[in-house]
Amino acid sequence: MRPGAGAPPGPILTGLGVMLVAFNLRPALTTVGPLLTTIRAETGLSATGAAILTTLPVLFLGLASAAGPATIRRFGADRGILLAILIVALGLASRAVGGLGPLFFGACLSAAGIGLAGVLLPGLVKRDFPGRVGVMTGLYTSVLCLGAAAGAGLTVPLRDALEAGWALPLAAWAVPAFAAALAWLPFAVRERPEMFAAAARSKGRARFWGDPLAWQVTGFMGLQSSLAYIMFGWIPALLQSRGLSAIEAGFMASLMSIGQAPSALLIPTFAARAGDQRAYAVGLILLTLTAFLGVVYAPVSLVAPMTVALGFGLGGTFGLGLTIIVLRARDAASAAGLSAMAQGVGYSIAALGPLGFGLAHEVGKDWTLSVLLFCAIASAGMLCGLGAGRNRLVGVPA
Repeated sequence: MRPGAGAPPGPILTGLGVMLVAFNLRPALTTVGPLLTTIRAETGLSATGAAILTTLPVLFLGLASAAGPATIRRFGADRGILLAILIVALGLASRAVGGLGPLFFGACLSAAGIGLAGVLLPGLVKRDFPGRVGVMTGLYTSVLCLGAAAGAGLTVPLRDALEAGWALPLAAWAVPAFAAALAWLPFAVRERPEMFAAAARSKGRARFWGDPLAWQVTGFMGLQSSLAYIMFGWIPALLQSRGLSAIEAGFMASLMSIGQAPSALLIPTFAARAGDQRAYAVGLILLTLTAFLGVVYAPVSLVAPMTVALGFGLGGTFGLGLTIIVLRARDAASAAGLSAMAQGVGYSIAALGPLGFGLAHEVGKDWTLSVLLFCAIASAGMLCGLGAGRNRLVGVPA
């Protein structure tokens, strides 16, 4: 350690810092959906434009995730996370300008910050909490889901309280993001050993790209994420087409995100203790698919419990995806490298889900083709989960 460098923060402070960052990694993605119908009405945005609006952020998640190893090499994980959360905050704040240009720009910029932070956190957990991987992954994933719930459920009431259009309530979520950046600043200015900087080396990356298990992990991460981002972007519009108001649809989207928190907390903890995660992968995706069909076709009186169940399935699969990344890696270096591949490529795959879902709705004039697409993605996710959930390590012969 250089003279004058501060002592590394303890695990409790590190954990609290991770939670603050995690809370701000979803509002940028869940706040647009409840206002999407309003945005389309006020701006003339077409259904295709709306599909692109829900797709571009997920694509930028993937592009930014691929930059994770370079960020570690250049800045280190702690400074990289500070950079990421600042990008999120700036993207959110830019939406205050109003208009479709700033809306699209802010969505993509925020998503880039989210993707960068998301790829750094698994390696940081492996580094700082090697004996508590499941618990810490569950904690930050559940807090992430609570942030998603807050964004989905509070944006429309915030618009009504501010008596403003859609731009200002969307931009207001920059405030907690800037607060998280300030809270993380002490971690970024203290020197810490980068135990997983080797993940940025090209040889390590080549090992992952040639490993079938790494591709199965990537496929599971991408396909389960696709299901989640379809719901983030389209469930409010879907529910409004069933007769719910914008506030009611936003509340249901919030319920879905709240339903994610318990499973995001519990599933990683239990899955990390199991030698094999295949049953978790299949069971959670089946639950997600069943609950989604209930949201679309069950009586409206059952939409609320079905939405909670849908959230439980989505939160569980997301937490499981992150846990599998860590469990399939031998060390912190492998976790960072596998995380970059699984999230970089995975989110690029996931980006096709919201776009395809929206285009299928426009072509079919109802939700039938969209539902069939959702079922196909879920089925492919189960197949990848059967491979990714095996008790093996990436880069180690079976």
